[in-house]
Amino acid sequence: MEEKENIKLAFFLNLGFSIFELIGGLFTHSVAIFSDAIHDFGDSLAIGLSYILENVSNKKSDKYYTYGYKRYSILSAMFSSMILLFGSLIIIFNAFIRIFRPDKINLTGMFIFAIFGLVINGYATYKTSKGDSLNEKSVNLHMLEDVLGWLAVLIGSLLIKITGWYIIDPILSILIALFIGFTSFKHLWSSLEIILERVPNEIDIDLITKKVKNINHILDVHHIHVWSIDGLESFITIHVLVKNVTKKNYEEVKTNVKKCLEEFNIYHSTVEIEYENCKEIECN
Repeated sequence: MEEKENIKLAFFLNLGFSIFELIGGLFTHSVAIFSDAIHDFGDSLAIGLSYILENVSNKKSDKYYTYGYKRYSILSAMFSSMILLFGSLIIIFNAFIRIFRPDKINLTGMFIFAIFGLVINGYATYKTSKGDSLNEKSVNLHMLEDVLGWLAVLIGSLLIKITGWYIIDPILSILIALFIGFTSFKHLWSSLEIILERVPNEIDIDLITKKVKNINHILDVHHIHVWSIDGLESFITIHVLVKNVTKKNYEEVKTNVKKCLEEFNIYHSTVEIEYENCKEIECN
């Protein structure tokens, strides 16, 4: 619940401040401020969608979505990451043009706007920094981008004041955009891996196999499938080949396998028990 409220707060802060930035960019003639204003409108759209999809992702499972709606959160994270990547390219393009055609900047206004930007976006970044889901991490990246952008504006205004080099403004914009673009790509790739049902990075299939095989009565382990719905919870299906299992210890074997899997933070498991002669008929 707190996660949704933090995303909602980030949306209103970002939307309101993007209007403030647009005025500031026109007033100061700073490409860093004006580009960030345009980019922040895109951020607001992405964050607003994140809030909507985060609400959907919290719905319980039903006959249409038996695993629940958690992957809506991943869709939101993907969309947010793509917005950030696209916005970074726009900033780099505009800043690159300004390198060859530097414009005189209102440094006092630039400095004042940077202070406001750091305070407002810094607060939003702090509020969204505690989330574990990729969705809130993507929203936090939007806000972190703004904090870094305004820090660059602040430092840039001071350096320009000292050196008189107006080219510093677009160069700083490019450096920040490159950093955010790289981080956005990593988030986008992580989201794609979840959609494609890649084994979560923290899960070691070989180690799981080794530990499960050490459980009493188990001869072999095969058909292991591990995936995640939202990047937070992992699921597994696993077949275990057993010998000398009576009706009494059948459930004991299954329980021990599930406990073993919980050591890897896998709490959603389906364990299929097969008997020794199953090898001959290639059970699936």
